[in-house]
Amino acid sequence: MKDMLVQVEPLIPALRRYARALMRDRAAADDLVQDCLERAVSRWHQRRDGSVRAWLFTILHNLAVTQFRQATARGRHMPIEDAGEQELVSAAAQEHRLIYQDVLGKLAKLPEEQRAVLLLVAVEDLSYADAAAVLNVPVGTVMSRLSRARERLQQEMDGVAPGNVVALRSVK
Repeated sequence: MKDMLVQVEPLIPALRRYARALMRDRAAADDLVQDCLERAVSRWHQRRDGSVRAWLFTILHNLAVTQFRQATARGRHMPIEDAGEQELVSAAAQEHRLIYQDVLGKLAKLPEEQRAVLLLVAVEDLSYADAAAVLNVPVGTVMSRLSRARERLQQEMDGVAPGNVVALRSVK
């Protein structure tokens, strides 16, 4: 233990300088150095022969990279008193869920051939020709079904009852 203390203690100022340069925040840098030293002490027996300095700087650097990744995933941290209204306001997730369920319900009301074309072209981003090949219909049929599907879905979204629309039928 005394051997470890003799080798590590003189390196602490250099570790702090490096941590401050990485973190750009004194408190965060001190926390990083403390985490580094805790890890070094707990894993001292795993240290290989070589430079203790390089080993400590490697630990410090790897801990900093991990913290940066976690901070990126979590988002920016700021004290609540420094936060403005824009940082505290977010759209209600349940509203998006209700809109999503509403659209799915209205999509389910479409006739099968219109729904299939709309999903293939609008959701799956297939070309008209590819959608026609999937459905084994001519390209013109895909275009007309898609047009009718979009119109009918828009009417459903606007609250216009499909019964108020004159239905066209094909005569052969």
